[in-house]
Amino acid sequence: MHGVIEYLAEGSRVGIRHYTHEDGAEFVARARESKALHQPWLFPPANATAYASYAGRLIEDPTKAGFLVCERDGGGIAGFININNIVEGAFQCGALGYGAFAHAAGRGLMGEGLDLVVRYAFGGLGLHRLEINVQPDNAASIALARRCGFRLEGFSPDFLFIDGAWRDHERWAITADMIRT
Repeated sequence: MHGVIEYLAEGSRVGIRHYTHEDGAEFVARARESKALHQPWLFPPANATAYASYAGRLIEDPTKAGFLVCERDGGGIAGFININNIVEGAFQCGALGYGAFAHAAGRGLMGEGLDLVVRYAFGGLGLHRLEINVQPDNAASIALARRCGFRLEGFSPDFLFIDGAWRDHERWAITADMIRT
């Protein structure tokens, strides 16, 4: 399926790498297959034009870092994890967003991928803090944050405009000193 892939970090079953424009066809196909899993929480790009714009921002904008979680066996894209709103200086923080694709959901691949991204963010990117903002009814996303060691820090009413309305979110966070060794 895929040639030799160089990962930024690898676990036993997945590796993480940055987005490329060439990933568009696979990403879009996986997003379309996963619509029922993602909505109403998440709306990843589901056509080539939307993917090109989305990936371009993640590739070019220094306040963002996008990662594809890929199965080491074959290299297929299992999901994605993006660090948005990266602030340097005294803050050294970023906001995580993520989604598994339907074929990979419930297999533990995203947990392994999120652990890799967190370690990469605290190492290679030099960040100190990562936050995840999750709608309170999104049980799968909250379970992933909890499994990966994030702590619940608060509640933000009307936090993000998603699917035509301002949605409440729980704020989960992890700092570099919380990482399990």
